[in-house]
Amino acid sequence: MNNARNIVGWFEIYVQDMVRAKAFYEETFDVKLEALPSPVIKMYAFPFLPDKPGCPGALVKMEGFEPGGNSTLVYFSCEDCAIESARAAKCGGEIFKEKFSIGGYGFIALVHDTEGNLIGLHSMK
Repeated sequence: MNNARNIVGWFEIYVQDMVRAKAFYEETFDVKLEALPSPVIKMYAFPFLPDKPGCPGALVKMEGFEPGGNSTLVYFSCEDCAIESARAAKCGGEIFKEKFSIGGYGFIALVHDTEGNLIGLHSMK
């Protein structure tokens, strides 16, 4: 068994309003999303540094895939998840659960983005 890799290879967060969702994620996480050319779907990728931990992913607007109410929860790594949850609320999102301890595994907070998707925020402090 080869365990020398990150098991999650990609994630997609489906959105209805790409402009609004892109602004939410860029402001909440203080990053710049880049357009990924595609003839059928509209995609904006989160920054990815191949030599760092984590996996790549994108916001996606695609016919037939609606945001919110899905059963997938993506956790974003943060320095302090309380900071990003406060930014999320300021950017039009909604805090679902404030920062709380998960013991030796750090802390998490849960927020709804502007599209109704629930996302997780994780930090060690």
